Amino acid sequence: MDNCILELNKITQDIINRLENCSYEELDDFVEQRQILIDQLEQEIRKQSIGEVQQNQILELLKADPMIIQRMQQLKNEAANWLQQREQAKAQRSAYEAAYTPDSFLMDRKK
Repeated sequence: MDNCILELNKITQDIINRLENCSYEELDDFVEQRQILIDQLEQEIRKQSIGEVQQNQILELLKADPMIIQRMQQLKNEAANWLQQREQAKAQRSAYEAAYTPDSFLMDRKK
């Protein structure tokens, strides 16, 4: 159990130290690693009770969650803005593109 908590602490501190510069891929990897460790921790807690020191360590780890969530939200907003700009550029580009059928032809009549 202590190994899981120590590993959780290690990866949490690592991501906190790089939080402002980390990419969404790094956060995604962190979340996957964290989930694996939490699943292991839950299995160990079912086998034996958790001590007060361990509870306090876990509560300290949970204090980092708001910062991590805020960074995730920031990356989500950046991605949404990029997609919105891309859609606007696409709409503007399509307005200037010719709206004709390439196989069509024009017939003039003589008067």
